[in-house]
Amino acid sequence: MNKIRIGIVDDYTIFRDGLRVSLASDRELEVVFEAGNGQETLDYLANTPTDVILMDLKMPVMDGMEATRKIRIEYPDCKIIAITLYDDEKFIIHLMELGASGYLLKNAESGEIRKSIHAVYQDGYYFNDVVNKALLKRLVIKGKVKPSFNNEAELTDRELQVLKLICQENTAAEIGDKIYLSPRSVEGIRQRLIDKIGVRNTAGLVMYAVRKGIID
Repeated sequence: MNKIRIGIVDDYTIFRDGLRVSLASDRELEVVFEAGNGQETLDYLANTPTDVILMDLKMPVMDGMEATRKIRIEYPDCKIIAITLYDDEKFIIHLMELGASGYLLKNAESGEIRKSIHAVYQDGYYFNDVVNKALLKRLVIKGKVKPSFNNEAELTDRELQVLKLICQENTAAEIGDKIYLSPRSVEGIRQRLIDKIGVRNTAGLVMYAVRKGIID
């Protein structure tokens, strides 16, 4: 079985060491590189195939936001999970809009970190309460984010069903179990939703669902 190849990016060696130890208990994960900033990350990626990156935000030389933007362009198949001290909604929203697949706080339990890696590798996204609360607060209460959607998009009943389940933090496998489809079929519907609605990622789907009143 192929292992999920992990990159750990943080300017504090002690934090990278702790993450590496916490991931070692999962035999399906393999740390293939560690970096102290975004530029080092890009240097590693040029020669090191990587599936998922755990990315800090505040780093010297090149920060996590700029690194995320560049990686999404140059290595679109590589998934990025932001892992940071900051739970400020502006960081969360901006990272998700840039194409991050998940957002964790540094005090997250090791089990959640491992779960998030498997989720973004298999399904392309990992939403937790931190992300959902930020999206709802920004969109519903403050109304500061005004993303562009295809308001003419006509969704089928099945697409609406999948969209609602995505917003409830279900993985593709969990959605498939609920509606009797394979995870691959669910992923196909998710991509069709992205194309129809005109957004870039799953965060955009949640924003659309909130704006349209599809979820409370």
